[in-house]
Amino acid sequence: MRKRFGAVIAAASLSAATAVPAQGWEDDYEPPRTAAGKPSFEGIWTNASLTVLERPDIIQSLVVNEQQAQMMAAFMQRMRDADSGPTDPDAPAPEAGDDVGGYNTFWMDPGERVAMIDGEYRSSWIVYPEDGKMPLTEHGKAIIRRREGWAGFDNYDNPEVRSAGERCTVGFGSTGGAPMLNVLYNNHYQFVQTPETVAIRVEMNHNTRLIRLDGEHLSAEMAPWLGDSVGHWEGDTLVVNTTHFHEGNLFRPAIRHRIYLTPDAEVEERFTRVADDAILYEFSVTDPEVYTETWKAEMVLTRDDEPIYEYACHEGNYSLPGILAGARREEAEQKGEATGSE
Repeated sequence: MRKRFGAVIAAASLSAATAVPAQGWEDDYEPPRTAAGKPSFEGIWTNASLTVLERPDIIQSLVVNEQQAQMMAAFMQRMRDADSGPTDPDAPAPEAGDDVGGYNTFWMDPGERVAMIDGEYRSSWIVYPEDGKMPLTEHGKAIIRRREGWAGFDNYDNPEVRSAGERCTVGFGSTGGAPMLNVLYNNHYQFVQTPETVAIRVEMNHNTRLIRLDGEHLSAEMAPWLGDSVGHWEGDTLVVNTTHFHEGNLFRPAIRHRIYLTPDAEVEERFTRVADDAILYEFSVTDPEVYTETWKAEMVLTRDDEPIYEYACHEGNYSLPGILAGARREEAEQKGEATGSE
């Protein structure tokens, strides 16, 4: 797959000169305002996109041209089409212990296009460091490797050691923030504003993040699931500082990225309404235990006029009890083998 994707980008690069320039945002855009005179973010927005947090290894630059972006989208569409093909009715049952697979791409909605920020197609959300990668310390790399094996993937002792997303506590992959990252589906947010608070309702996993304006952080022992967020206005930009992250939501795995924050990490977010259908969402992450330096990213939230429906995570979901029951069955079988009983 990597070679095929690389060939697609290489072919697009040969025709870069024919790419049509993209349109940027208006420099003198005047945002709609609340009754208090602040820019209004109210409504429903999405960060669904083919652009992801870290830059793919085969792409060297932050900005790609239009033809490259179209080729990337076409390649991903061909992959989705292939995965959505009919099941072979004559295929035998999988071997015992094999991966039986999950739901198909019908249920996925990662977006259809590479993100555009002020007229530029972006290959990653990360803009610094310049290689588009999270600058992990050796300790940070070790934490993520250990968490991938211990918390949420290979440990079946009890529900608490499974991932927060799997347990329907918060959305996986840091979809709720901070920072708010896009995953394979359910990438919508609803903003509601008052003079004292900005509330962000997260589609996955039915969380509401409350940003207190011009307030103080809670004491360190108070750790909400999505962190403790305090905001203020700098001109027409909402600046939010979040820290005191919950112990159960430090490792945030998704298929397209892995992110880890310590409880005392600091995430600064900046929300700026730049068009009727766009919010520029910038964020930086400072966590010296995990990252060698502060890393920064830019994302676009796009207006969506459709409503958010209930994310009924547990409804009809027997995966978690099935996983734990399977582990208990395996333990019983191993105990029987050890004692020689049947």
